[in-house]
Amino acid sequence: MRSSKPTKSVIIYLSLLLCSISLLFTTSTAQTCTSHTFANNAQFSSCSDLPALNSFLYWTYDANAATANIAFRVTGISTSSNWIAWALNPSGSGMAGAQALVAFQNSTSIQAYTSSVASTAITALTPSALSFQVTNISATTTGTSEMTLFATITPPRTTVNHVWQVGQVSSGAPGAHPLGSANRASVGTIDFLSGQSTAGTATIARLGRKNAHGVINTISWGILMPLGAIIARYMKVFKSADPAWFYIHVTCQFSAYVIGVAGWGTGLKLGSDSPGIVYQTHRNLGIALFCLATLQVFALLLRPKKDHKFRLYWNIYHHCVGYTVLILSIVNIYQGFDHVLQPEEKWKRAYTGIIIALGAIALGLEAFTWIVVLKRKKDNPDKNAHHANGTNGYSNGYTTRTQPAV
Repeated sequence: MRSSKPTKSVIIYLSLLLCSISLLFTTSTAQTCTSHTFANNAQFSSCSDLPALNSFLYWTYDANAATANIAFRVTGISTSSNWIAWALNPSGSGMAGAQALVAFQNSTSIQAYTSSVASTAITALTPSALSFQVTNISATTTGTSEMTLFATITPPRTTVNHVWQVGQVSSGAPGAHPLGSANRASVGTIDFLSGQSTAGTATIARLGRKNAHGVINTISWGILMPLGAIIARYMKVFKSADPAWFYIHVTCQFSAYVIGVAGWGTGLKLGSDSPGIVYQTHRNLGIALFCLATLQVFALLLRPKKDHKFRLYWNIYHHCVGYTVLILSIVNIYQGFDHVLQPEEKWKRAYTGIIIALGAIALGLEAFTWIVVLKRKKDNPDKNAHHANGTNGYSNGYTTRTQPAV
């Protein structure tokens, strides 16, 4: 087995890296919209801490259907004597013209309905149809101090003004709300498509972390990893590239691993801050990738010498795990594009173009290296007959060194 100072340095570096990651997740964060888990296990892709009335807004926007599943949650109220309302205002920025979803609890049950507010002179939120479609409207209470509205809406456009209010129930129906500073501050703008709301900072900050997570992982797992595999598979065919190809391959893959672990760490941080927002497949693939890639890195430290009897089995293991990591990496990046970030289509197309380019380069090199190998075998039949086949049937002219693809 190999043992050297560089190997010890790698072990120390990995230890420090993993310690840093563990410290990252011990940092406690304040309770926000992202730290809430709904009792009915409802999950949403975006949320915002609204700046007034202890309110929080959650939503998932379906661009194809132009609908949004929303939840409006208010804490610190009396569920037996308060009503809550959240509204879109397609024509203004205040209550006049607002298209509201309303909830309150009467003597028998929780009532949830729609109400169109024609003007500020209206003092009661009576049931009426809205200017856009609303389905699946309902409401729940948690304890005696929290109420949540749920609905599926078809917003008039992706960016629209919204308002929200809390008031007292009077004579079994919502009464006029107070006119304090918090009530007057309960306005903002929501962008369903981008997942941003100008009413609060939590959504904007989280979106920045999600973007960083996506960029880091696309570069590491999605570009550097395949590039390192191409280097390992095709550079070794050329005698002049030995052993340089091996060190370039290790540098590329180890760099991808370090950057990828940072991206994986940001993903775990986003998940720990957002227990109510879960991307099950993306998360599970990410955990699997980290475990397999970590095995690959530590397997490098246990790599047998090239003439060791176990080298063949090590090569088989390393190739199988390496190609598995490559496939899962690309699949998970597209999972992130489609279900987490949902960026403009141009970014997904750009990455697809990079993958197609790397695939075209690999196909071209595959054909070229086979030509080189076959020609070399034809020119030196006796010499090649005494060596086991390596990648592309080539042993590199010295001895078998079938280096892993990842």
